[in-house]
Amino acid sequence: MALAEAPPVEASPPRRRSGRSARRLRTLRKVALGLAGIVGFLVTWQLLPALGIVNPAYFPTATATLAALGDQMRDLEFWRNVGRTLTSWALGLAIATVLAVVLGTIIGLVPFLRRATHTTVEFLRPIPSVALIPLAILMFGYQLQAALLIIVYASFWQVFIQVLYGVADVDAVARDTARSFGLSRGSRIVNLVFPTALPYLMTGLRLAATVALILAITAEMFINVPGLGREIMFAQSAGQWTTVYALVVVTGLLGLIVNLVFRAIERRSLSWHQSVRGEEVL
Repeated sequence: MALAEAPPVEASPPRRRSGRSARRLRTLRKVALGLAGIVGFLVTWQLLPALGIVNPAYFPTATATLAALGDQMRDLEFWRNVGRTLTSWALGLAIATVLAVVLGTIIGLVPFLRRATHTTVEFLRPIPSVALIPLAILMFGYQLQAALLIIVYASFWQVFIQVLYGVADVDAVARDTARSFGLSRGSRIVNLVFPTALPYLMTGLRLAATVALILAITAEMFINVPGLGREIMFAQSAGQWTTVYALVVVTGLLGLIVNLVFRAIERRSLSWHQSVRGEEVL
């Protein structure tokens, strides 16, 4: 009696393909929800002054604001102001990051310094940066240096605290093992401390980038430094409310771009880390 041949088993589709399809579907869903939210916001903005719920003289419609934004984008001076704002933002963020990384690493590696500076850090960190504007003007006048003082002070703490926690989070067993193998201090910092503190550093840098942009525009508004903030104040004093709202939209777009760029940098630099790899698997 001949044995019946077993029916061929169909190969199941690879999981990788289904995982990619699921991620693509989630991405499309996020984009669709984001676009729906933007459309809903613009429609609400348009209807509030159009229906007389708010005074259109001080709260122009979305279409009028976007038209004013289009006029601004055709003006070369507008792009110069964007460049001035981004220049002060970049300088302040770079200075704050270098200072925070150096001081955070040194203090984090020395337990005595960490205990000695704890009270001072907790006292200085909550001080609002805008409260230092009179001091900055007194020290540097109405110049870029005064704005940089405000930007650096605000963004410094975002990075410093994260680096401090990251350096302190080094596993004690790994640290003792590296020391027992005779690794030098520099080698331990590069191969042990830096990988441990990098996720903290990238989080602090992303937060500091947004804070630095906020303070750059604030400094331009109150210290009279050239940039988008000063143009907002000029338009407000002239009663050009559509221009005011158009420039506010620009600052919001800049903040969004900065956050997206630094989030992408964070994901790329931490592609090896469990937090990012876990997001890709889910």
